[in-house]
Amino acid sequence: MTDNDRHVLRAGAAAQGPYALDIDPKRAGWSHSSLRVLELPPGGSHSLAAGDSEWIVLPLNGGCAVHVEGEGEGFELLGRESVFKSVTDFAYVPRDAHAQITSGAGGRFALAGARCERRLPARYGPAPEVPVELRGTGNCSRQVNNFAAASAFACDRLIAVEVLTPGGNWSSYPPHKHDEYQPGVESELEEIYYFEVADPDGHGRDSGLGYHRVSPSRPGGTDVLAEVRTGDAVLIPDGWHGPSIAAPGHTLYYLNVMAGPGSGEEREWLIRDHPDHRWIRDTWASQPVDPRLPLYGPEEQER
Repeated sequence: MTDNDRHVLRAGAAAQGPYALDIDPKRAGWSHSSLRVLELPPGGSHSLAAGDSEWIVLPLNGGCAVHVEGEGEGFELLGRESVFKSVTDFAYVPRDAHAQITSGAGGRFALAGARCERRLPARYGPAPEVPVELRGTGNCSRQVNNFAAASAFACDRLIAVEVLTPGGNWSSYPPHKHDEYQPGVESELEEIYYFEVADPDGHGRDSGLGYHRVSPSRPGGTDVLAEVRTGDAVLIPDGWHGPSIAAPGHTLYYLNVMAGPGSGEEREWLIRDHPDHRWIRDTWASQPVDPRLPLYGPEEQER
């Protein structure tokens, strides 16, 4: 079995029950990070038992209501038409909680999770408060929606962001890693990439694609080169990851879900660039940001 077989989950390959994608620590072979993609029909409802993990309910398309039992907390998520149209609001569900997720019109919802120790309060994340960052320049330009970045939204272990890469651009570049704890230098984080590819002309799932690379950071480490399409996911327990390459004409979206054992008290995203490629950052100051960005801002959530 190759690393592509172990770490690349094709759309539908990890489906279970109401989930189009169901990745938990046991399935991934690690200790903390989880991701589920919940599909609800119109009028559909789902009960989420948080267990020993904290969760963020993030609409991919459609809106929903999230009621956290026992806390008297209920959140109406406006959601969005698609990940390519706007940022979205979201809800935080603490560990040891039970939540009911219902959707009048139906939709698809990412449940990003992480095993954790502390039980934080259930909360609502408004779309206008999501920091939207333009990272890189030239053909390394991409947009990052930092809805649950370490500095943007309080969680115990979970870190999650969305990245949108215009067609023809590279992101997750230069290749970087976060697979060993070095105080003030590097975090130890398991990571899931979940992909969607824009189909602007309506040709179907197979018309849009991207490529993703993970190269070993240690002897016997993860080694992946994969063509990715809508609904695919890549597991990254270790290694230099990047680039993620968007095919011309197709914006590439990915949801990053990260968590790890940590050896310090801080929840941090500290990375090390690959030494052969870090020089690319020095070229960014002399180039403009791709004029196609931003694709949208926080104020553009549908209402």
